[in-house]
Amino acid sequence: MDFKNKVVLITGASSGIGRETAIEFAKLGANIILVARRKDKLELVANELKQFDISTLVCQCDVSKKDQVKEMSKTVLEKFDSVDILVNNAGFAIYGSVSDLSIDEIESQMETNYFGMIYCIKNFLPSMLEKKSGHIVNVASVAASFGLPGIASYCASKFAMLGFSEGLKHELKNTGVGITVVSPIMVRTDFFDHHSFEKMPKYSPTSLSSKTVAKAILKAANSPRLEIIVPSIVRVAVWMKNTFPYFINPILGKSFKKQLDSTKD
Repeated sequence: MDFKNKVVLITGASSGIGRETAIEFAKLGANIILVARRKDKLELVANELKQFDISTLVCQCDVSKKDQVKEMSKTVLEKFDSVDILVNNAGFAIYGSVSDLSIDEIESQMETNYFGMIYCIKNFLPSMLEKKSGHIVNVASVAASFGLPGIASYCASKFAMLGFSEGLKHELKNTGVGITVVSPIMVRTDFFDHHSFEKMPKYSPTSLSSKTVAKAILKAANSPRLEIIVPSIVRVAVWMKNTFPYFINPILGKSFKKQLDSTKD
């Protein structure tokens, strides 16, 4: 897909992966809709995009609130008849054991990470289907394939995202609308700024830059594949986990459980 003059909506666009994705699409001449809760941060990103000859729309919206998403979609569709690419990137995690997390903390992750995606798709998919074109990119995580101690509720939200995307992909066959999930390993963003991660090492040596993931999102927006794992070598680990779960799961479980236990000391 040639992205010039295409309309790209990005949730979680105020920083990190969302911000870098906006820049990468803008470089290629796409018109950008920036969506996030923090309007001041969105305005900063919009100012960065002024160097490109494109149209930019800032929409303050908490995607976990379906009424806010509905109002945001009305604003967008009044300015643009449809969006060509919907990037569901908004998401966060709260670190801690299930026994320690409150129900509200567990629900909040599902509300943003999973239902936020649902609300956006439900509001923008009809216009995509009507014009018989468009692509949805859902930003998940390798945690969509591995249930890990300490982030069980986050994993659940990403498992749900991947499963929903796979089912929807089958439904969208021959409609002209595509859907692809981007699943990166750890990324160097403010994702880990939540106080629950304060006792954990922030990043591993293998962690990715936001720009690397942003480039994968651009690739996904023009891909027939269901899932793009970043880096691709990690697909081997996913295959091994699915093929030899009795071998891989105990190793991962022990490693991450040790980390979880150390944060309680």
